[in-house]
Amino acid sequence: MSGIGSVDEDRPKALLAPPDRLVSQLAKLDTTPWYRKPNLRVLYLILFPTCIGVEMTSGFDSSMMNGLQAVNSWDKFYHSPRSTLLGVMSAMYSAGAILALPFVAAVSDSLGRRFAIGFGSVIMIIGAALQAASQNFAMFVVARTILGFGIPFAIVGASSLIAELGHPKERAILGSLFNSCYFIGAIVAAGVTFGTFSMPSNWGWRIPSLLQATPSLLQIVFVFLLPESPRWLVSKGRHDEALAILAKYHAEGNAESEFVKAEYIQIETTLELEKEHSKIGWLELFRTSGMRRRILIGSFLGLVTQWSGNGLISYFLARILDNVGIHSNRTKNLINLANTCWGFLNATFFALYMSRFKRRTVYLTCVISLLVVFTGWTIASARYAIDNSQGASKAVIAFIFLYSPCYNMAYNALSYTFLVEVFPYHVRAKGIAIFQLWGRLAGFFNQFVNPIGIANAGWKFYISYCVWLVFEAIFIYFLFPETSGRSLEELAFLYEGDELQEQKRRVENELRHEVKDSHSSDKME
Repeated sequence: MSGIGSVDEDRPKALLAPPDRLVSQLAKLDTTPWYRKPNLRVLYLILFPTCIGVEMTSGFDSSMMNGLQAVNSWDKFYHSPRSTLLGVMSAMYSAGAILALPFVAAVSDSLGRRFAIGFGSVIMIIGAALQAASQNFAMFVVARTILGFGIPFAIVGASSLIAELGHPKERAILGSLFNSCYFIGAIVAAGVTFGTFSMPSNWGWRIPSLLQATPSLLQIVFVFLLPESPRWLVSKGRHDEALAILAKYHAEGNAESEFVKAEYIQIETTLELEKEHSKIGWLELFRTSGMRRRILIGSFLGLVTQWSGNGLISYFLARILDNVGIHSNRTKNLINLANTCWGFLNATFFALYMSRFKRRTVYLTCVISLLVVFTGWTIASARYAIDNSQGASKAVIAFIFLYSPCYNMAYNALSYTFLVEVFPYHVRAKGIAIFQLWGRLAGFFNQFVNPIGIANAGWKFYISYCVWLVFEAIFIYFLFPETSGRSLEELAFLYEGDELQEQKRRVENELRHEVKDSHSSDKME
């Protein structure tokens, strides 16, 4: 590497940047788009079915459960489950995930991100097969628990690997696309249930149940083609492999790339410093005020991504439509399919563009717009309950469609991007597991309570969501940090002032030694 940190006036100005910001500045100098880089292009294509597509399983599950409630054969086979029984059937997916979470970080950190994805995918295939073969209520619930047990392994491994493999220029966009793939699974499930809802046999619900294994099959097939995380390799002492992966995919095989060497030095020194200041155990998450603040933010995100009203639409749209006078199963499935397609379009748009903006600003805009939409939704539902107004019924449908872009602009597009930026490497898997824990707990509560609340309280049940959204806005305003525009290592000590200064000093020393060695070799030549 020649000239990193040099004061040669002919060098690009980015190389004169502070050492702790050198990688992000060097990344900005690279103006070649990813699709014109053969190795990076191949990496991103493989990332899609193996990592970015993991959330297709979650999307398929929620949309399938929505659709099955309007499939006559399913409704008849399980004796028209409503209220508590319907809540149990939906919530056991989250319950299974909660059972898995104590083991997820250990698997991902010890055996690797790729292994975690493959392990979770195998479990989900088993769950989907049992779900399709269910003979009674108990078997269906057990199958959904197994499905839920597998998903956190794949999500934690995949979301970490996306951030740790992606080029800094595209990292935030890749992380945002992760959640938007939820809608690909949801669209497929909505389309399948729409196609099978009128089938008189039990295959009307068994086919969608079996097809839930499709994303997991894709992950198993392609995960062997995916490189391991360079950061995980460095943490295991496999430095040459990590450097080779960075060079292949971030510099198209150029091992002498200034950017790759600076990136590798930053990763290596930051991980060394993290190890010196941590015991890498669960107690590390509560040892310092900075870590406690990270856990508070991760826990909050887990709650609000499930408690902002999305659980109503994702799992109980059919029951909501019943409450505003829409009882046709065909109409319900059409609305479910249309809303899912609309969600995919706006979620993909936001995934591609929201990472360019300040994180706090986007989150605040998201929550305030959700509050406006949910208030309108509640008023329209109350109006229908009072006088059966068809205009109010149509307004509720309109607010359901408006809800989607308001939610997706931040809670869908930025959640995993924001999480990997907030949590440093040595606790990243644990931090995402904490996020998953609170998200699954909130999901379990929602999926169990929502059908009861809808059945017993009607539109009054929606008021609780309006109050909660006000709290969300206050929390984000006062406690969310700004993380945009920096590499993962530059964010590693977001709340730790002393460690940040130490990181800057060590990176600077490493870069100076690299410059010195480079100049010495140039003179010898």
